[in-house]
Amino acid sequence: MTTRRSFLTGTTAVLAAGGLAPLSPAQAANARFTSDDAHFLLDGKPFQILAGEMHYPRIPRACWRDRMQKLKAMGLNTLTTYVFWNAHEPKPGHFDFADNLDIAAYIRMAQEEGLWVNLRPGPYVCAEWDGGGFPAWLLPTPDIQPRSTDPRYFKPVEAWLKRLGKELSPLLIDKGGPIIMTQVENEYGAFGKDQVYLQQQMKALRAAGFSGLLYTADPSEYFANGSIPGLVGGINFGTMAKAEKEFVDRAKVRPTGPYMCSELWGGWFDSFGRIHETMPTQPLIDSLKWMLENKYAISFYMLHGGTSFGFTAGANWNKDGYQPQISSYDYDALLDEAGRPTPKYMAVQALFKAYLPADTFAPMPAAEKAISLPRFRLKESASLDQLLPSSIKAATPQTLEALGQNNGLVLYRHTLKNDANGQLHFEDVRDYALVKINDKALGALDRRYNETGLNVAARSGDMLDILVDTMGHCNYGKNIGKDQKGLIGQARLGDAPLTDWEHFRLPLDTLAALRFTAAPTDGPAFYRAHFSLTEVGYTFLDMRGWGKGHVWINGHNLGRYWSVGPQQALFVPASWLKAGENEVIVLDLHPGSDRSLAASPKQIWDLPGSGI
Repeated sequence: MTTRRSFLTGTTAVLAAGGLAPLSPAQAANARFTSDDAHFLLDGKPFQILAGEMHYPRIPRACWRDRMQKLKAMGLNTLTTYVFWNAHEPKPGHFDFADNLDIAAYIRMAQEEGLWVNLRPGPYVCAEWDGGGFPAWLLPTPDIQPRSTDPRYFKPVEAWLKRLGKELSPLLIDKGGPIIMTQVENEYGAFGKDQVYLQQQMKALRAAGFSGLLYTADPSEYFANGSIPGLVGGINFGTMAKAEKEFVDRAKVRPTGPYMCSELWGGWFDSFGRIHETMPTQPLIDSLKWMLENKYAISFYMLHGGTSFGFTAGANWNKDGYQPQISSYDYDALLDEAGRPTPKYMAVQALFKAYLPADTFAPMPAAEKAISLPRFRLKESASLDQLLPSSIKAATPQTLEALGQNNGLVLYRHTLKNDANGQLHFEDVRDYALVKINDKALGALDRRYNETGLNVAARSGDMLDILVDTMGHCNYGKNIGKDQKGLIGQARLGDAPLTDWEHFRLPLDTLAALRFTAAPTDGPAFYRAHFSLTEVGYTFLDMRGWGKGHVWINGHNLGRYWSVGPQQALFVPASWLKAGENEVIVLDLHPGSDRSLAASPKQIWDLPGSGI
């Protein structure tokens, strides 16, 4: 909602966004967080939002409070967070708000730490998160139009927001909670400009119980597309932009405030096979100083990025092709992946101390313990084939989504009916495929290089296996919702179509069926070892020497690793370790000889000398 001067009464009336459902005079009088044309208002007085974004699923629950205390120690007063739909509703109608997904507990903890909360519920969030937060089951076919009024898309959105409202509407500021405002959609202007759709999103949020102040957030060049008349409009920009110019550009569309940098990108994200992203500090300080002098609202993206554990990292897909993102969400942020203050954090804190009262800054919590592990071998192994379920048969290759699977691997198998010599070709391979004939490796197909086929010589009766490893669903741009995984379209060998396929789903959500032995294992396989600890602490598992796959520590999926870099170590939270015996399992799709691991407090980047 936003405050406007009533020309009829001369009093301030608080209206729901876009003229929707005006609040009663009693509600208006009791609303604690509002805005006028220049400021945010807390209990009727100007309030400067100084926020830092941190995402609850990317931070081990045991570390939530530590990260919030470091947010306060820098002088910030507000926690910003997205809500990740696909994490909470992995299957239609099946919701998960437990453990690390207990967002209500996360927000209550923020209130305990004296923080306000800026809520960003999506349903689309981008965030370099798998599918931008959209569940894979939501968009099984490319003809469903995401971020539109298409009822096949929007009805599940409404149902999800209503369920989320049950968790979070009691935590709005006017009900005694810390949530001061809620975002409508996310950076919609960079995607489209359908005001009917945006109005529908507002109505869905109101119907779900989000009765407080609503706002939008877009880069300034897309502000006209994504902002909503009558609603607070923030702008997003990065380190190398000049804040003054960004707000001048915004003023061309809307000259009035309140003025908010809703995402101040202090760093950037990383993609597999590229150099680790870093951003300089001084341009960030220059923009911050200008905004502090003008008392504009600021939200750091990210204050602390954390880790995209498991299958949660997303991907970009644009003119440069498919770019899968790594598991580390370090983001070159003010707090690094392990939650440690960086020199950039110290520089920003020093600037804030020149502008904010001394009692603004909470004490810095004690440093967490870090540990190292000497190198050890993983001497046990188990074939990936042990996890193969009964097959699903179809005439042509089916996508993961059509098979009812969200993430992981899938094995496609075809028995040749005739001798063949030519190119095996698919319309697309999403995202990385290992091709075999009768268990003999023929090669790999990598989507990053638009590889969709290779030459095959085979005889009638030969067994063709294509193991597809999926990476993140596209989380940004026009291809959102059109990134179904697996083998896409008709398969051909030479000029002949290949029909009759078996599909073996490998979601890797449990490894309980594996039986490890000391005998060598051929092909993609799991490797296991146990190690003992006398005390626990966080660490980074050194993955140099391995190929491509996933790592589990005591049953927790740390995320993806890949020798192409730039990330060469996986973060291991202290809370996922235990004193005594611990188990590590590594899935490697590639052959290798030195099956060993070590760990240290340093993240390892391909860029020389960048370990912290």
